[in-house]
Amino acid sequence: MKRFTKEENSWVFYDWANSAYSIIISTAVFPLFYKAAATKSGISAADSTAYLGYTVAIATFILAMLGPILGTIADYQGFKKRFFTFFFTIGVSFTALLAFIPSDQWLLLLIAYTIAAIGASGANVFYDAFIVDVTTEERMNRVSARGFGFGYIGSTIPFIVSIAIIILAKTQTLPISDTLASKIAFLITAIWWASFSIPLFRNVFQRYYIEREPNPVVNSFKRLGKTIKEIRKYRALFLFLLAYFFYIDGVGTVITMSTAYGTDLGIGSTSLLIILFVTQVVAAPFAILYGKLAEKFSGKTMLFVGIIVYMIVCTYAFFLKTTLDFWILAMLVASSQGGIQALSRSYFAKLVPKKNANEFFGFYNIFGNFASIMGPLLVGVTAQITGKTNSGVFSLIVLFIIGAIILMKVPNEKESLAANRKIV
Repeated sequence: MKRFTKEENSWVFYDWANSAYSIIISTAVFPLFYKAAATKSGISAADSTAYLGYTVAIATFILAMLGPILGTIADYQGFKKRFFTFFFTIGVSFTALLAFIPSDQWLLLLIAYTIAAIGASGANVFYDAFIVDVTTEERMNRVSARGFGFGYIGSTIPFIVSIAIIILAKTQTLPISDTLASKIAFLITAIWWASFSIPLFRNVFQRYYIEREPNPVVNSFKRLGKTIKEIRKYRALFLFLLAYFFYIDGVGTVITMSTAYGTDLGIGSTSLLIILFVTQVVAAPFAILYGKLAEKFSGKTMLFVGIIVYMIVCTYAFFLKTTLDFWILAMLVASSQGGIQALSRSYFAKLVPKKNANEFFGFYNIFGNFASIMGPLLVGVTAQITGKTNSGVFSLIVLFIIGAIILMKVPNEKESLAANRKIV
């Protein structure tokens, strides 16, 4: 396979940039910071975990509603980069704002986190859609997997710096409080994210688009309505989205709730941060490996492999008791989380009509985000009913089973591509 192009590498580098947000804000430092703030305010561990789950659900619901509409408008020439820039700016700004909210204001922290999450996820809708502009169908699996691989590698650098500052603060080696150390981590995230997004802004452009026309908003709604009416024409694409709806729900919930889960089990914050760091390091080569194996065994086959691994994760989580158990669980997650996300993105990108990529990635977003509502709610409600977070995590296995069953009905990649080309 030939070398990666400047456009491909610039697109990949955004994964390097925004993955700092994923690990520090979504997964590691912010959840611990929030949990500490909630505990100081007298909120129980199960309730604070539930509130975090509800917050994630609210953020994803808002974006799910906007995704298809904005995506359809963004298919017009020149709009994709504008929408990407808008959400990117919101995400970076509110991530930085987290550093200036008083640590005892847990509700304000959740509100700012919600808006930052909308910005980050919204930017990803258009970033994902840019994959059709930077590479070919034959290279999508490898380029997408390379993005996730670089994302894991890139995220470790600001994560290491953040962990170092937090640990040095805890040991009083640095004369600052734990709270200030976490806030510095939030600022590092925003700066890293903004700085390494520059290659995408400079080198990635919308090559596939619909020519502008009068009343673009009205016509966008008409096109969206037409697509919904003609869903049967895109049977393979929407059948895949239905499978994705279920299995990605479990993947996203495991990622976003992992630190809250570990905290409820009594694992110390320092141990959690170290475990999450190692998870990022291990996940990088596995994400790239999934891309290479997909070229040999097909993307669909490797998606099944990832789903099976996550079923094992959910089962093992139910019996989790010690820090060693959490280490084992984390390594299982690391082996597949990047691969299953990367191949889902590239599999879907191969199926969509390129000129309507934003519209269809809007649907990809709505299916993924509505799924992200169900998972955290399931964990939150189950945790409150049983008083045990591990019961909620175990319940996620149902989502993977349903996703696998539907994925079985999705035609293989070659058949899906052939059917899609007949429509387009």
